[in-house]
Amino acid sequence: MSNETPTGTDNTLKTVIHVEDVEPHEVAPGILRRKLPATSYARGWLIDFAAGTEWPEIDEHDTEERYFVLSGEVIDGGERHGPGTYVIFAPGSKHRPRTETGARMLGISLMDA
Repeated sequence: MSNETPTGTDNTLKTVIHVEDVEPHEVAPGILRRKLPATSYARGWLIDFAAGTEWPEIDEHDTEERYFVLSGEVIDGGERHGPGTYVIFAPGSKHRPRTETGARMLGISLMDA
């Protein structure tokens, strides 16, 4: 990752990045994902949705997934989630988020224990 800085006494205990320095990749037209540093425990991501976009397929979870809505509004399972909303999906769940207004979400997918 660009500008990834391991810190701590042995340089393995902490990683610091600025998310805007992580190169975004287009998942679908109008949806950009930045894959944040991962460990064997979890992986993080930042997703920007343009207004009127929908995740390209149903997202199924083998493990727990969480996201926090930073801005805009995410419509997920018929519910509207605005800024400050924290959503947790259990293993075995599935969803297909969309937005009418545009949105930015920060997420964490837990890995198998």
